[in-house]
Amino acid sequence: MSETRAAALDAADELAKCRELFTLDDDVVYLDGNSLGALPKHVPARMADVIAREWGQLRIRSWDESGWWTAPERIGDRIAPIVGAAAGTTVVGDSTSVNVFKALVAAVRLADPSRDEVLVDATTFPTDGYVAGSAARMTGRRMVPYTPGDPIGPRTAAVLVNHVDYRTGRLHDLPAITAAAHEAGALTVWDLCHSAGALPVGLAEHEVDFAVGCTYKYLNGGPGSPAFLYIRPDHQASFDSPLPGWNSHADPFGMTPDFTPADGAVRGRVGTPDILSMLALEASLDVWDGVSIEAVRAKSLALTDFFLELVTLESVTPAAHAERGSQVSLRCADAGAVMKKLIARGVVGDFRQPDILRFGFTPLYVGFADAERAAAVLAELV
Repeated sequence: MSETRAAALDAADELAKCRELFTLDDDVVYLDGNSLGALPKHVPARMADVIAREWGQLRIRSWDESGWWTAPERIGDRIAPIVGAAAGTTVVGDSTSVNVFKALVAAVRLADPSRDEVLVDATTFPTDGYVAGSAARMTGRRMVPYTPGDPIGPRTAAVLVNHVDYRTGRLHDLPAITAAAHEAGALTVWDLCHSAGALPVGLAEHEVDFAVGCTYKYLNGGPGSPAFLYIRPDHQASFDSPLPGWNSHADPFGMTPDFTPADGAVRGRVGTPDILSMLALEASLDVWDGVSIEAVRAKSLALTDFFLELVTLESVTPAAHAERGSQVSLRCADAGAVMKKLIARGVVGDFRQPDILRFGFTPLYVGFADAERAAAVLAELV
C-alpha cells in the first residue's frame, strides 16, 4: 500500500465520527461547503441559550459575565492553530473584505515609502481586487496584476494573493511566494478563504505578514459569520489600521478624542462585535476539537483524487497535490443548467460563469460514497 493511500485511510478513520456532528440529509450529497459549510448539530441549542439567557435575561451584563467583550480574541485563538498561527495573533470580526482593506493598507504603510506598487493576484476573487484598488489609491500607490509565482521587484510594497483560487481550486505556493516577497523587501497579505479549515497553512512557520479569511466555508461558522485577521507578532506594534475604532483603542471606555492603539492583535478590531454570529461561529468550532488539519488534508486529497478518477469532464483543477485545494472544478457546456439538474437530483455543488461546475469536498462530513454518487449522477446528466 502506498504511503499516500495509507495516510488517507488513517485520516478517514480519524474523521469518521465528524460527519455525525453535522445536520445533513441522507438523500443529499452536499459538495458546496466551499461556499457555505454545513450546520453543526449543537449550534442551535447554543444559540437558543445566547438569545434567551445571555441576551434575554443577563442583557448588558453579558458583555462581562458571558464573555462577549473578549470574544474576538478568544475565537481568534481557536482559529489560530487551524491556520498554523500562535495565540494572540488572530482576531475575529468584520467581513473578509474589510479585513483585506485593513491588512493591505497596514502592509503598505509598513513598506518603504519609495515602493509604489501593490501586486494583486490577477485571478483574485473580484472584491479583493476592488478593495485593493481603493487601498492603492488611498495610499498613493498603483495596483498591478500579479500572476502568483512571477518575480517580485524592488518597487513592490505589498502582495495580495489568494491561497486557493476560488474558481479553479488551484493552490498557490504560499511558502515560496512569501519568501520571494520578503527577499524583494515586500510584505504579504494572504486571503485564506478557500484554505482555512481545508489544508495546513503554516502562517507562523512561513513568516506570513498578514492573512485574512472567512469562517463560513470550511470552518462552518454560518452564513455571514465574521472573518478573521492575522497579524504577525513583530508587526503588531506598528500595525497602523486605516479603520481605527473604539474597540481597538488602548482604553476603549475612556472615550478620549485622540486614538491610542491597543497592544497586540486587538489593533485589528474596529467597532462593536456582531455577537450573535460570532458566538455561533465559536460554537461551530467545537467540531474541530481533537481534529488535526493534517488528517483533513490527507482525506481531502484522497477524496478529490477519487472524484477525478470517476469523472470524464475536463478538470481545470490541477492534478498535482501541491497545486490543489479541496475542490474540483470541471468545465462543462451549459454548466448552469447542468448544476440545476444536479441539485434537483440531490447533488449540491455550484456554478461559476461561464462554464464551470464547482464541487467542494469538506473532509469533516463528505465521504467517498458521496464522491461516487456525485460522479454517477453527473455521468447520467452529461
